[in-house]
Amino acid sequence: MGVRGLQGFVASTCPQVCTVVNLKELAERHRSKHPGCMPTIVVDAMCCLRYWYTPESWVCGGQWREYFAALREFVKTFAAVGIKLIFFFDGMVEQDKRDVWVKRRLKNNREIAKVFHYIKSHRKQPGRHMFFIPSGLAIFTRFALKALGQDTLCSLQEADYEVASYGLQNNCLGILGEDTDYLIYDTCPYFSISELCLDSLDTVMLCRQKLCESLGLGLADLPLLACLLGNDIVPDGVFESFRYKCLSSYTSVKENLDKKGSTISAVAHHIAKVLRLHQGEKKLEEMLPLGPNKALFYKGVTSYLLPGQTSPWIFQKPKGIATLHKQVVSMSSDPESKQEIPVCTDPDSNQESPMCIDPVSNQEVPVCTDPEIKQEDPMNMEPEIKQQVTMVSDTEILKIARMRHVQGESYLVYNILTSGEIECSNTLEDALDQALPSQAFVYRPVRQRVYSLLLGSGQDGASSCPTVREWFVYSGNPLRHPDLVRPLPMNIPGGTPSLNLLWLNQELGTQALRMDTLLACFDLLSSREELQAVEMPFQALCCLLTYLFVQLDCVDPRAVQLGALLVRGLTMVVLVNSVCGWPLRVGDFMPWNVFDGKLFHEKYLQSEKGCAVEVLVEQNRSRLSTFHSLKSVVCKACLREDRHIVSRQQWRPHHSGQWERQGSSSHRTSSGYSRSGQGQHWRDQGPGSRQHAPERWKRHSPSSGWSS
Repeated sequence: MGVRGLQGFVASTCPQVCTVVNLKELAERHRSKHPGCMPTIVVDAMCCLRYWYTPESWVCGGQWREYFAALREFVKTFAAVGIKLIFFFDGMVEQDKRDVWVKRRLKNNREIAKVFHYIKSHRKQPGRHMFFIPSGLAIFTRFALKALGQDTLCSLQEADYEVASYGLQNNCLGILGEDTDYLIYDTCPYFSISELCLDSLDTVMLCRQKLCESLGLGLADLPLLACLLGNDIVPDGVFESFRYKCLSSYTSVKENLDKKGSTISAVAHHIAKVLRLHQGEKKLEEMLPLGPNKALFYKGVTSYLLPGQTSPWIFQKPKGIATLHKQVVSMSSDPESKQEIPVCTDPDSNQESPMCIDPVSNQEVPVCTDPEIKQEDPMNMEPEIKQQVTMVSDTEILKIARMRHVQGESYLVYNILTSGEIECSNTLEDALDQALPSQAFVYRPVRQRVYSLLLGSGQDGASSCPTVREWFVYSGNPLRHPDLVRPLPMNIPGGTPSLNLLWLNQELGTQALRMDTLLACFDLLSSREELQAVEMPFQALCCLLTYLFVQLDCVDPRAVQLGALLVRGLTMVVLVNSVCGWPLRVGDFMPWNVFDGKLFHEKYLQSEKGCAVEVLVEQNRSRLSTFHSLKSVVCKACLREDRHIVSRQQWRPHHSGQWERQGSSSHRTSSGYSRSGQGQHWRDQGPGSRQHAPERWKRHSPSSGWSS
């Protein structure tokens, strides 16, 4: 993350760049200097997750109530000293950074393998040095912060660019994060989350001006330095030989300086003493060995230029760099689809704003966002952009999806509608013990039905059937290509409802249709009566548990992976609920209300020892009653799906299948699998093929099935 080697260079060679500051004192100075302006810190939330997660247990799926309490304390501390926080989350992965994303996911796989090896060897959770954030933490942190009344935004491009732009344009007190790119952007001050002491609000400020003084550079030279060293856009290998030449000719370096530090100093010296002599006279490609990487290099430099900023190193706009506009081009042939898609309509105009359903209150609200939000529209923060190609042509639906995406109210919906490409990071899954399939495959049929709702199912033929590119991490997937996944037709009486109906219609009966559609996404519509009879706080959980019992051949006795599987399932509920028009209350399926990893693990181990239900619920009559009630609902729903539930003692391993992708040298197309026989199983890839029909997931026979 950030500029290669810069963090270590600053710590070892330029300690003067780091200054201990007190955020409360800085806020007081800010108020004195800007009366009436509340001091605001922009938070790069993705950088902060591992520092926010302070509960002791993390390997079992997460202690969500403790985590929610930690977030509440974090927010409360800043509010107490009059500092406003604006949280930004990654909303997409840019194509130019896909390779970096893949490398990190593969690195995470190796770290997860070490975690499972440790658990098997020591029968306990590893130390904090092996910490891996619980599955779904980023998604549910967004909803937690919104529940705490915080301004939470989801990016439409690289989040650090939007963070830096917001900080600059809104005269913010600073940026809180952990990314050396913030030393390169010419924006407000950069504070370290890793050095933050919440009790005193002391932290370290990394000063880009002092970095420039140490290197003999100007602020405008930093983007050039970052690209020559290597960052998330320009791989460090591109200019490896160039850096070696700079180091060879650099004679003023200290003898004891480490090689990495020497390299950074040498490249900075070359910029200051060699390149600057011809600045404005020669193009960069005449002074640097750009070769075939010219366009990539220019993109890297311009990626650091915030709105209104220019670079003295680019005196002529490179060919292929287009100016920003909001034009959106649809893959549909409908000419009306080629229209500008703003965040909202102008509140001062006479144009009528469409209405949609607020996911929290379930009340009808206008699509138009607050004028202040419009001013801070992250889409206006790009130095360059491409024409956006969308998968659908309905501009009103795109407006709503975009608004919900930016405000952090939905998950994956806007990405599917616009780019047709989504990703899911690592989950705590044991690659060496694959009796339990990866969550990527367990929930794929759910996603495929969501694709049918969003994009259509192409029932008139495969040629018209859209495919979604899935970058999901699972064992055996080298992530060289995305999985090409087709929608799975929905089975809803009266046909698949439109998004306009689900999102905008307020007629009586629409809410019931939304709930039916949600159940159909989980292929549980036949169990509607049992599931809708459940009390509201437990509907989502019962729906998810029923889906898991019906979908999986067996549940492997590995609580770590089961906990991660359940939490990933809750993220699927977020996706389905948002697509179906929010029939369920958001709080009902937030993990801090329904799941605790440590408690789950304790109860799991008690169950393994044969403890009675009364012991599991600690002799609490109310809990016992609730347990039996929910168990009855799930069992009845499973029986309707011809799935019988038995105690664990009757489970039988039935295969040693390797849940891995074969023939990974080519794309794989999946048309899915459902219990009604529609579509195909996910294991449909043969060497060099794009699609073929494989064996389905096996099932227990009735004699070895689950019975209550």
